[in-house]
Amino acid sequence: RRNEKNRAKAPVKKKEDPSAIKEREVPQHPSCLFFQYNTQLGPPYHILVDTNFINFSIKAKLDLVQSMMDCLYAKCIPCITDCVMGEIEKLGQKYRVALRIAKDPRFERLPCMHKGTYADDCLVQRVTQHKCYIVATVDKELKRRIRKIPGVPIMYISRHRYNIERMPDDYGAPRF
Repeated sequence: RRNEKNRAKAPVKKKEDPSAIKEREVPQHPSCLFFQYNTQLGPPYHILVDTNFINFSIKAKLDLVQSMMDCLYAKCIPCITDCVMGEIEKLGQKYRVALRIAKDPRFERLPCMHKGTYADDCLVQRVTQHKCYIVATVDKELKRRIRKIPGVPIMYISRHRYNIERMPDDYGAPRF
């Protein structure tokens, strides 16, 4: 026979209420950047370039460095991470022009210390840690992720020219 203690009732599982508020982990960002300028931004601008941005620049027949300078009215240093270089190399022979542009000596190479070559995660992580970059991309999903990080401007291509989004007027960003 079993003891009274061993015959304890099994714990009853509660059903989750679908209307209850679910808590999710949201990374904390400094709230001061929502209302003030990002003081780490300033000429010369360091611009993190995404794979799609290089490909769309080639399609629009835009010189990367010159068009960035025309957009921001200041010296620009395009930065390419190892992940972005890896993505361009994986694209193969069809994108050899993009690879040649990415290997330009005017571009600054940023080493990556993480596993994998998924460039979007790498760019978001780097921008979250250091708010001194402008992110150049045409990828809608990456733009959506970066908009959640305060104080990080986004450069994109529209009407065969570069435009900048979320840049303070004091820095000389053009108004359209």
